[in-house]
Amino acid sequence: MSKDAPPAYGFVPPPSAPPSYAQAVGGVPPASPYTANIPQPTGASIITTVVPVGPQTTHMICPSCHAEINTQTTTSPGLIAYVSGFLIALFGCWLGCCLIPCCIDECMDVHHSCPHCNAYLGRHRR
Repeated sequence: MSKDAPPAYGFVPPPSAPPSYAQAVGGVPPASPYTANIPQPTGASIITTVVPVGPQTTHMICPSCHAEINTQTTTSPGLIAYVSGFLIALFGCWLGCCLIPCCIDECMDVHHSCPHCNAYLGRHRR
């Protein structure tokens, strides 16, 4: 039995990999009237994505200086701190007790920035 002859009983083993599109169609690349003919940039390009920021520092690539960083965080009183302080003052605790929500971490908004270029990267609201 030769190597090129099909085996007996009509069984032909499958090829090792399916043919590519160019092999199956004859070298014609796929085309669509809906694809844009945008020239591709040559050289290296950096693509950044939006990274959600949370209450902790976030590891990301800075969209401004393109450095791999852990964000620098600062806190400031958020809307919930101001509303809570107003409600506390409304109920009669106006002698400093209304400032307590401005000292609680769960009432603070967290602002993220780049430690290298100080670019503002986002805010996590409570």
